[in-house]
Amino acid sequence: MTEKTVEMYWEIGSTNTYFALKLIEPILERTGARLILHPYNLGYVFRAHNYVLMDEPQAKLTNRYRDLNRWAGKYDLAFRMPDVFPIKTSRALRGAIAMRKWNLEKAYVDAIFTAYWEQNDASVADYAGLRPIVERLGVDGGEFEKASESEEARQGLIDSTNEGMARGVFGLPSIFVGDELFWGKDRMDFVEDELNNNL
Repeated sequence: MTEKTVEMYWEIGSTNTYFALKLIEPILERTGARLILHPYNLGYVFRAHNYVLMDEPQAKLTNRYRDLNRWAGKYDLAFRMPDVFPIKTSRALRGAIAMRKWNLEKAYVDAIFTAYWEQNDASVADYAGLRPIVERLGVDGGEFEKASESEEARQGLIDSTNEGMARGVFGLPSIFVGDELFWGKDRMDFVEDELNNNL
């Protein structure tokens, strides 16, 4: 039987990806699907389209923050808006590619999202903040930084972002089951339906 997979394009700076990573877990357990993660440099895409998130109307931003807290309350998650937002994310994104070397990509992604979106730790923007996280996962901080700064990791992030855009990714999280794209944290019922329809 063919293995079922779910692909998720993610960014540490995406509030909705925080929720999606939590909400996808029970679906993976129920369906037996495997999650494949693709880092996506949303800041690069925003700049390419001259889009500035914080320039949106204040009423919309206020409602968005309120809505995020509703989601946190509904699912009993320790989410909080960090004091420093947005942050530079390229090092954290390349770090996920680097952590594939140690088969710790998912554990790393979970850890950096917890640090930033639950523990108010904006230091994940830099290696000084990422090193303690990877060291708790058993990886030497210096080796991690070297791997994250490698041409392989740099090109890997560029390729992952470009491939996402070519597949139609326009916002995060973007979740694929086969060729079907589901955008946002509130599409999980559709994701599970698609997985069950592709037995």
